[in-house]
Order: sequence, then structure tokens, then C-alpha cells
Amino acid sequence: MSTPPRQPTEEEMRAAYEAELKRLRVEDVLVQTVVSLINLGGRKAGLAQGTEDERDPDQLQKAIEGARALLPLVEPVLGQDAAQIRNALSQLQMAYAQIASGGGEASGGGEGGGPQGGGGQGGQQQPKPGQPGPAQSSGRLWVPGQ
Repeated sequence: MSTPPRQPTEEEMRAAYEAELKRLRVEDVLVQTVVSLINLGGRKAGLAQGTEDERDPDQLQKAIEGARALLPLVEPVLGQDAAQIRNALSQLQMAYAQIASGGGEASGGGEGGGPQGGGGQGGQQQPKPGQPGPAQSSGRLWVPGQ
């Protein structure tokens, strides 16, 4: 019979926390915050399947504004991944506009998901109206660089 692992002491936990703080960079926290705001905003927009009952325009607006405020600070750190963040933020802004205008379904669900010019711009493939983007269709949280 093996002995169960002992719990770390408060001193050991404090030392581990201090070591983590030494390693952590402010940019890492800012990037994680932006990603968290975008993911939470997606839930508050009801974009992911099964989150329709979580729709909250006020919370969505705060998530958008928070991500917009932090984005200029993290774009240099993100490099090429900044385009994905900007795209996700744009999707949240469009969802908010649709919800705020009384459009109901944020995902466009059904007829005519809104005005859309022909095809994608800038060589990027845009989701068709009423179809979820890559983050929403996977059901997973988006993490930069993965």
C-alpha cells in the first residue's frame, strides 16, 4: 500500500508562486486576457453551440471594449497571430451589432445573415453568413499559435 502524496506546505506553495511570478511576463498576461475576453465574449454572444442561453449584450460589449483596449498592447507580441485575434474581435462586434439591433440570432442562423460583399477580402477565407467560424465550429477555446 503506497502512502498518499503529501500536500505542499504553505511555504512551498509561496515559493512556487514566487518562482512563477519571476518567470511570467506582463505581455503573457495581456495576451491571455485578450484571448479570455474574446472567448468569453463568444459565449456571451451565444455563438458557440449550447451557449445561446448565456447571451448577454452588456457583458458582450464589455468583452469587446476590453479586448479592443488591450489589442494595441499585444499586437507586437502576437505577430502573425494578431490577424486571427482581430478577426475574432470583428466577429464579436458583428454579433453584438446584430443582437443590439434586435436581430436575435448572433450567428445569423437562418435566412440572410446580413449584407456581405462577394467573397473574402485580402485572400482570407471568410465564413459564409449563418455559418460558424473556425473557433465556433470546433467548440474549443482559441489559443494563439495553436
